[in-house]
Amino acid sequence: MARHRRSSAAAQSKNESPSPSQRYASFQRRQRQSHTAAARFASALPFELDDFQAQANEALENDSNVLVAAPTGAGKTVVADFAVFLAQERNVKAFYTTPIKALSNQKYHDLVAEYGTERVGLLTGDTSINSEADIVVMTTEVLRNMLYERSSTLNALHYVILDEVHFLADRFRGPVWEEVIIHLPPQVKIVGLSATVSNVEDFSSWISSVRGDTALVISEHRPVPLEQHVLVQADDHTEPEVLDLYRRDGQERQTTKLNAQLVSRLDQLDRQAARRRGEQRPDKRKGHGGKSHDRSPRPERHTPRRWAVVDELDYLGLLPGIYFIFSRNGCDQAVEQCINAGLELTTNAEVTRIRRIVDEMVEGQLSQEDLKALQFSKFRFALEEGFASHHAGMVALFRQIVERLFEEGLVKMVFATETLALGINMPARCVVVEKLEKFDGTGHVGLTPGEFTQLTGRAGRRGIDDIGHAIVVDHHGFVPATAAALSSKRVYPLHSSFRPTFNMAVNLLNTSDYATARQTLDHSFAQWEANESAWQLEAQMSTLRQAIEGYEQAFACEHGDFRELMELRMTLSDLEKDGRRRLKREVFSSERDRRRAFASLDERIREIRTQETHHPCRRCPDLQQHLKWGHRWAREMRELERVGKRYESRTGSVSRQFDRICDILSELGYLQQDETTSRTNRTLTLTDRGRLLRRIYSELDLVLSEALLDGVFDGLDARGLAAVLSALVYEARRGEGGEPRRYPGGVSGPIAQSCARLSQVSMRIDLICEDHGLDSPRQLDFGIVDVMYEWAGGESLSACLRDREMTGGDFVRNAKRLADVLQQVAVAEPYPEAGGEALASLAHEAADLVNRGIVAYSGVE
Repeated sequence: MARHRRSSAAAQSKNESPSPSQRYASFQRRQRQSHTAAARFASALPFELDDFQAQANEALENDSNVLVAAPTGAGKTVVADFAVFLAQERNVKAFYTTPIKALSNQKYHDLVAEYGTERVGLLTGDTSINSEADIVVMTTEVLRNMLYERSSTLNALHYVILDEVHFLADRFRGPVWEEVIIHLPPQVKIVGLSATVSNVEDFSSWISSVRGDTALVISEHRPVPLEQHVLVQADDHTEPEVLDLYRRDGQERQTTKLNAQLVSRLDQLDRQAARRRGEQRPDKRKGHGGKSHDRSPRPERHTPRRWAVVDELDYLGLLPGIYFIFSRNGCDQAVEQCINAGLELTTNAEVTRIRRIVDEMVEGQLSQEDLKALQFSKFRFALEEGFASHHAGMVALFRQIVERLFEEGLVKMVFATETLALGINMPARCVVVEKLEKFDGTGHVGLTPGEFTQLTGRAGRRGIDDIGHAIVVDHHGFVPATAAALSSKRVYPLHSSFRPTFNMAVNLLNTSDYATARQTLDHSFAQWEANESAWQLEAQMSTLRQAIEGYEQAFACEHGDFRELMELRMTLSDLEKDGRRRLKREVFSSERDRRRAFASLDERIREIRTQETHHPCRRCPDLQQHLKWGHRWAREMRELERVGKRYESRTGSVSRQFDRICDILSELGYLQQDETTSRTNRTLTLTDRGRLLRRIYSELDLVLSEALLDGVFDGLDARGLAAVLSALVYEARRGEGGEPRRYPGGVSGPIAQSCARLSQVSMRIDLICEDHGLDSPRQLDFGIVDVMYEWAGGESLSACLRDREMTGGDFVRNAKRLADVLQQVAVAEPYPEAGGEALASLAHEAADLVNRGIVAYSGVE
């Protein structure tokens, strides 16, 4: 079976025994389920279900939505498997969605092994297999697009599994999860599989508010206990040491208290490092995680070499392992370092099996020239020695080879970036974390507890290992307290990254009126979170109003309206303090206008000062006493205004952003407003332009639509269209890109001219967004215009990558995204102003030119 292979003994290996009441509840649950679909499903499994799995399955069979939050490796996907099983029994459809194509491919193979190829389909944007099957695996974006298009494939759909649903916190792709949850038909039940997050109750409450009855099932139990260690090394001439991060109790189990021996050993290594540099360092046992009065810079301890770490873990029997290095180059260098050190982790028999598997997977997929460009010989030699890299810079085929060999126990150590932590089924005996910080694109930042938990969650193979091992390598600036803080917090908050887009707006308005669309957006998790925090501001405003009312009673004056006097004083203060500052920042058309503005301000100040000076309350003998309360009143009024602005910004914030988007789309002719309706109750309908935008799901949707309408691509052939459109998908890494090495046809040729016009469209949209208070879209990057022109012209991969920093994986990923955008243009409405059928045909031709060879490879065949 393609579900979870583990022994029932492993399922019972828990740190704590269930209480009598828990055992009785479990017994009652089993009794109720004896004649249910859940019972039939469980009886076919080679292991006994954990309580949380049985509880979730029961809720699902009772037609409830289910949200399961559990650690990596706990067996969440058993619940997803039951949803598929239930769909088959009830003769309805089930969709299994994942955040990345690699997970979709992996799950597709698992389900095919269980139900057969005729019952299972796969849709990943660039791959379509048996799309009308009863069970379809897909990326979440594909499902979102199907919902907006009202695809017939949704007929008879009753279950949708959202794997890695906590991915909705991702700021780039996360909003898709919320769109799917909001827009799924009412009869569809969702099964959300999530890592353990600290606000999972809030997330579940939101799903209940949108989808109806939702069962929240939480398990914080790791099937395989995880131990935390630190690996240190005095110097290159001594062996590395693996030390416990935490102290052990009488049963030899790790506690939650720092290991004093580790602290002592690190302090000893500090003194040795100081002596090597001719320094004197006093013995300070509290130098790691405790207080110390020594303010001298800490001498840098020796950082263990990667190959030495692997060699030691192999000696201790802790392999297979995953070694997380937050750099693609670092992963590749680590493989080379192990090879150069002469490490061999495989037997002759394993080498033979590795060669056979690799040759089978590569045969017929890539040309010899492509394999040479990708340094295949070097890649295969490292595999035969038991090592491999795994990162986004590699082509999908190579990553799939590594995954299969690791799953079969043939590759012993994989050096990976954090993308491997995204749910791919690659558990290990140990996980090594090289540093507790990473580069996030702008600077080095510390790992969060959630990131650390996600990485180390791969340690411990259920049914194979009794214990999993998480190992932090000693490095510059490391202190045990930091590792302890990360490992002791096994949960992290989940926050929405949802925001309306131009494409989303026209798709909503295509199927509903303006008021309904706004109401739909008010159901987003982003707005739910904002509303939940707004009640605290409401309470604060209520308290402030009560205080203000009390002060007004205290300064009541028989000579006149004392509040009016205080308002005059506040206005005068604002004009005197901020009036000139604001005017200095303004840009005037002439010096005369500037002088006139300052003169008007001075006149206004004199007018308010006169009113304040001659106010009747100024004659009150109790003026000073009243002013004492008045100053407090003014302070609270300022605070009420500040809190009120924060409250206003949170309540209805998503729908207000939608309003701004609609204003822009109306201004540009994508929406038409019924002039007889008001702004608050307006009727908006899609124009031909709006129907064009509906089919464009690119991140730069409005830029592409405007470019089509402006004829930016007129005069280009298919190769040229592919080249220019690459600017919409390419994002250079760490400051690369911007401009290509050369523009095909020269700087005055049609490609360069189209790029210049596309850039002008982008800048125009930037200004419009800024004027309407929206964030500007991502900037265009023309860095691979020449590369894609060569590829679309039939050049080999090696020719396209020659003398370039771009990896094969980066090239393929950008080419796939480009092919997807070209397909969007090809199927968009044949609007004459946007090039009509001729441009659609050209885009289809360009997509075929790009989607060839290694780019077309999906790894599913």
